[in-house]
Order: sequence, then C-alpha cells, then structure tokens
Amino acid sequence: MTELTNNSTLKKLGFHPNLETYRKEQKWEALEVGRVISEHKGRYQVKTVNGEVEATLLGKLIFVAKNRLDFPAVGDWVAINVYDEDKALIHAIYPRQSIVVREYTKQRMGGEKQVIGTNIDYGFIIQAVDRDYNLNRIERYLTICNAANIPSIIILNKIDLIDEEQLQAIVTELRERVKEEPIVCISNETQAGIEELRTYMQEGKTYCLLGSSGVGKSTLTNSLMGKAVMSTGAINAYLSRGKHVTSHRELHVLESGGIIIDNPGMRMVGIADAESGLESTFDQITALTKQCKFNDCTHIHEVGCAIIHAIIEDELDLDAYENFLKLEREAVRFKRKALKNLKKANGKGGRKYNKNDRKKNKSMSKNYYK
Repeated sequence: MTELTNNSTLKKLGFHPNLETYRKEQKWEALEVGRVISEHKGRYQVKTVNGEVEATLLGKLIFVAKNRLDFPAVGDWVAINVYDEDKALIHAIYPRQSIVVREYTKQRMGGEKQVIGTNIDYGFIIQAVDRDYNLNRIERYLTICNAANIPSIIILNKIDLIDEEQLQAIVTELRERVKEEPIVCISNETQAGIEELRTYMQEGKTYCLLGSSGVGKSTLTNSLMGKAVMSTGAINAYLSRGKHVTSHRELHVLESGGIIIDNPGMRMVGIADAESGLESTFDQITALTKQCKFNDCTHIHEVGCAIIHAIIEDELDLDAYENFLKLEREAVRFKRKALKNLKKANGKGGRKYNKNDRKKNKSMSKNYYK
C-alpha cells in the first residue's frame, strides 16, 4: 500500500495525514490523488505527483449534485482516474478542511453560496492604501474568513504611493477597529514588506487572496512566485478603479513554500450565513449584548443597554457598530432567500428528482464560476 504523506510534491501541495487516512478508509488506493488548481466551465486543471491533467466530473457526481457546493472548487483534493496522458475523470472529492464562500452575486442566484476557495489555512485580505482602503470592507472580509474558521492577515498594499505619516494614520485607525489580526504593509513596486509577508507563510499551507479589483492581488502573486504567472493591468487613472484582469481562480505553489490562491477582484462581497463570523469579527459588540439589562434589548432606546452606554462613553466605535448592523441584516436576508429557495425546490409534499434535473445539474456545473 503506497503511503502518500511522504511524497514531497503532495506535501508542498498541502496533503496531510488525515487525507491519507480517509483515502485508505474509502479504499481509493487505485485512484490518484490531485488538487484542483483552476476551473474553466466544468473542466478542472488538477495537479498530481506526475504533473497536471485536465479533468472532468464523473457523470454520477453531476447527477447527484444538490447544489453548487457539491462540485469541485479550486483548492479541493480529488480522487481521479487518469485515462490518457493528460486527461482524467474526477470520481470523488475529499472532505474539505475549510470553505470560504460569499453570497452568489447574480440577481437570479440570491440565497445561494459561491465558493471562493477550499482547504484554506489563512485569508490574505488586501487593501490598496491609495484608493481602495475601506475599514468596513476589511471587516466584511474578516467576517467571511471568521465564518470559515480561518485566521486572517491584513495586507496594506501600494504604500509607495503615500508618505509615512499617511500610512501611520491608516494603520492607527485600522488598529482601533481590528485589534488582533496581523497587519503587513507592502509595495509590489519597491518590494517593501514582501520578505516580512513571507515570514507568515509555511510549506503546505494555503493562503487565499481576497480583495477588490486593482488592489494588487495578481501582482503580489507574481512577487511571491518570483516570476510572472498572472496577468496584471494598470489602474484607470481617471476613475481610480481596477480592471478585472484575473478572470478565474487559480492555485500556485511557491518554490519557497506555501500555496497561493489568486481570485478575481470582488466588488460585491455578499455575506452568506455568517452568524459565527459576525460574532468573531465584532467580538466586542457580541460581549456587550450579553451585558444589556433586558434579554430582548434592541440597542436603540432601552435603559440599561450596554451598546448605547459604550457608544456614549466612546468605548465602542459608532461606525463599527453601524457596519455590524449592516452585515447582520445581510446575513438575515441571505437566510430568508435560502429558505425561500428551499421551499420552492421541495414543494409542499417534497420534491422528487425528475429527468430534467440532470440537464440542470450539467448546466449548473458549467456555470459554477460565471
């Protein structure tokens, strides 16, 4: 029986003993192990010990898929059967250690989750200090990472475009709202801070880049890789807005150790079922709500409200509280949409699988990342 945990290629990709144990329990020794590094309309690029193969889903997986989360995503470990030199069939998906999701942004897909990446160890939340810096957006990304139970590192990019005094003001303001997450200031242009960022990265660990278009995610990937592996584009000088140069998610293994998942820029980051994420991101608010005089306190006008008292005494940032309320409303709306979709799908007496579902699932797999 082949032991895969000692394979250097798989170790660099993040393969760990729990996956090897699961492989043996499922008796998948006859199938190869690979990790999905990119996806293009239902076709998956998978990296294995022997190189890269283009893989498609076994028909059974398409047939039984209930929603988009049942399809492979970038970062997934999969069991494959290679039938040509560079072709393969995906037979199964290994259990996910973590999954980072957002609400699907298309209007018709409200109440559904879109996978940003799987088996993530750290979230790299990237903001450009010259144009993109937004505290509320940072808390939004933190909520998504906390909901996935993964730690975050905040990266302030393009520090070469502002002076030291401006940078310190931004860091001070950020630290007042975000107490614990590490903050790394970098410049892809001058390479300042890149080596400091490397100190947070370990072999076999996966780091997911999160940020809007034009903040420098792909350029950072190139800097960490030491070569150009992702296309980059200039910022529109008039609008101060980035272009969607990166059109798909892609996983890269660094020579120095660590794995990067680069993502297309996200102008809309919908909160999807993130109660635990909100509690962790806004832990001060969570703690204060437990100190209110009344259990059903609305934190608007009640006597003995700990939230109101903290705001009046400048112990709680009003902007942070307003952002918390906004994200909380989004999470509630997502739940309502998801429940409405579930009721619609199941009908009054429960919904039976019909012959049209297979066509729908095929279409769903092709449009997974659109």
